[in-house]
Amino acid sequence: MRPTDIESLIGVGRPAISSDGAFAVFASSRPDLAADRAVGQLWRVDLAAGTTRRLTRGMHDRSPRLSPDDAVVAFLREDARGRAQIFVIDAGGGEPVPVTDQPGGVTALAFSPEGGRLAFSARVPEPGRYGTVEGRDAAAEPPRRITGIRWHANGLGYLDRPAQLFVVDVPATDAEPFYPPAPALDEPRARVVAGPATQLTHGDADWSGVAWTADGAELLSVPDEIESRRRDLRDRVVAIAVDGGVQRDVLGTAENLSIASVDVAPDGTVFALANDVGEGGVDFVAPGVALFVVEADGPRALTDAETIDLGEVGSHLTFDGDDVLVQDRARGRVRLLRVTRRGAVSEVLGGDLEVNGHAAAAGRVVASVASPESFGELVMVHGREMRALTSFGAAVRERGVVVPVEREVTGRDGYPVHGWVAVPEGEGPFPVVLQIHGGPYAAYGVHLFDETQVLVDAGYAVLYANPRGSAGYGRAHGRSIRGRMGTLDFADVMDFFDAVVADDPRLDGDRAGVMGGSYGGYLTAWIIAHDHRFAGAIVERGFLDPAAFPGSSDIGSFFGQEYVGTDPARIAAQSPMAVVDRVRTPTLVLHSERDLRCPLDQATRYYAALKSGGVEAEMLVFPGEDHELTRAGRPQHRVQRFDAVLEWWSRHLPVG
Repeated sequence: MRPTDIESLIGVGRPAISSDGAFAVFASSRPDLAADRAVGQLWRVDLAAGTTRRLTRGMHDRSPRLSPDDAVVAFLREDARGRAQIFVIDAGGGEPVPVTDQPGGVTALAFSPEGGRLAFSARVPEPGRYGTVEGRDAAAEPPRRITGIRWHANGLGYLDRPAQLFVVDVPATDAEPFYPPAPALDEPRARVVAGPATQLTHGDADWSGVAWTADGAELLSVPDEIESRRRDLRDRVVAIAVDGGVQRDVLGTAENLSIASVDVAPDGTVFALANDVGEGGVDFVAPGVALFVVEADGPRALTDAETIDLGEVGSHLTFDGDDVLVQDRARGRVRLLRVTRRGAVSEVLGGDLEVNGHAAAAGRVVASVASPESFGELVMVHGREMRALTSFGAAVRERGVVVPVEREVTGRDGYPVHGWVAVPEGEGPFPVVLQIHGGPYAAYGVHLFDETQVLVDAGYAVLYANPRGSAGYGRAHGRSIRGRMGTLDFADVMDFFDAVVADDPRLDGDRAGVMGGSYGGYLTAWIIAHDHRFAGAIVERGFLDPAAFPGSSDIGSFFGQEYVGTDPARIAAQSPMAVVDRVRTPTLVLHSERDLRCPLDQATRYYAALKSGGVEAEMLVFPGEDHELTRAGRPQHRVQRFDAVLEWWSRHLPVG
């Protein structure tokens, strides 16, 4: 595929399924170069016939939820100012009608058990900020008083607009919209059909997730006490009374858990995806997310955190009778598991795919998946059979897809290193690009990956592996580089490169480059300081100077300390900045202007040191983008980045 072919990468979101298993609703999304943004709509699929039709035609409709009687779909759609608002539509189709007009935008929503109300979370900006005063721009806002350990987040900015919880009556989908009373801050009025929403929470805490109790009397959510909390990752699960807002703890910080997701089964039992954060409350390295059931004497783990990884990828639950469906990362795949209340685990959906979302009812399971030849599809599982319900991948397959070959090699210390090689058509020999993923506790997988496909189309063989530190190979694998980054992980990627190149005459190991983003940027910078074989390198959004991370990164209060430690000598022993004077490899530094995860000064300091050392180096900074440029940035910027990558390799690693 070419850089502009990213428009054919259609993703499928978490589906919703009717209670009788007759139909499902899901959202699609793709980059659109003309609009220079992601676009997507809702679809309805008849599960018996397998027929699919478009349900909405908004710019970026997403997050569908079905009412308990299956008559109404609630979803998120952006208003004229780009703020996500709740809309409702008849499940059979029709004109969507607006429900909310939240100045900070809605972040999550859920129907009440009886279906008459919607609970949602929405960001509430401090008066006078974020456009709440017409004509006042950010430069004219008053100063921010910061007293907590954290004050900003990548993709969001300052944390002075916490998400609060609300409830609102569900309007009839044929109701006539009306103009609500004009707000006090000169905000333009919007047409809505629901009455005013009731705000249940206030203060500095940022509330994550919305789940109703079975009786509809309370909401469960997880507060992040932004300003009052010390350096701590322990969470509470709080129940908030819908009438009156009285709060009570369902799980407290004494349980020592960080909560990824919480939900309530139809019988009222509370379940959570969570991980233990250690005695100090900040141990997040290879966190070991497990499924917990909340019982009278506290939470009980139902899955083994050492071998089953339920973290990050699609962290949500689906109830199927008395069982719970969850997603497990395993060797580059994401499989769907069934977990009983006794802790028995079985596979519902596996193979060469990655499950991104799921729903179940009446003996049917629907899931959004990615595969080696498709970025996103909806499939149905009934018994032992899986059936595809969409064919979105056809567009990208028409442009040409190379399916990578899976490889496993034995490293220098006898440890197995698992990865893939993607090679252009022909006999070669082809120049080789070694790709390194971010994280570290993340993983390359089997899904169609534009980063690899664009390079292969340009004539490069691409190697990529999941070295120690990666997710999906057991918790010990992920924790093995704690306090020794740049050791086992460095050995694993180099051993994989050497073994695969030696075994395949199509690969020219004497013409090779290396590139990676985030932690991959870290390891790329580390490699070129210790191994000078590569013709060029691309260091992207890298974790490059651990000593400068605290106080600048949004995760600086714990990330570096947990991975590289706090002893200055040990930090220096794992720091690319400490060895930048050894680099001789021509290096392109790519970074985003608004990256708060690995802030821009990580790149500028590294680039300046390269130039000071006489290394051939260039830097490309993308305005307005954050840490997610390659995954969710403006489509035009994503294409421009690809163009820059290919141009760099054409100079330093020309094809044949």
